[in-house]
Amino acid sequence: MDRLQNLEVGQEFETDTITLSKGDILEFAAEFDPQPYHLETEAAEASIFGGLCASGWQVAALMSRLVSDTFKNHGVAIQGIQTIPSLQWKIPVFAEDSLCATVAIADCKKDAGLLVCDIRVKNQHQKVALVLSMTLRLGTQSTAQSTAESNGSTGL
Repeated sequence: MDRLQNLEVGQEFETDTITLSKGDILEFAAEFDPQPYHLETEAAEASIFGGLCASGWQVAALMSRLVSDTFKNHGVAIQGIQTIPSLQWKIPVFAEDSLCATVAIADCKKDAGLLVCDIRVKNQHQKVALVLSMTLRLGTQSTAQSTAESNGSTGL
């Protein structure tokens, strides 16, 4: 049976955890979001964030990776993000913060291959750093299995 068919509204998934280093923050900021509070300790300490913090876009990209890996491990292939109707950064993320996410299925349109997810990214203190809702376009089980096999993984 296609694992997509097993997804239900209200179902929740917990992702793995990822930890950001100061080097990760500086590298991403230098390449994609060169704001002083992401690059310079003194400027960051004087900012509203109170210290060197990760770009919100870096946190969103890490969330995307965590969510993709979680669904892949459950045999569900994501073919892309269709929409992100809401996204809110709640607190800054600093070096050595560990992030994980709770993914709740808000709507499941199996015939259309669409999954609406409400996602909360939390740090190691269980404080919410990012909240968003996004609609994922899903593939079939055979797509997920082919992807997993090509990566040397069989999924769950």
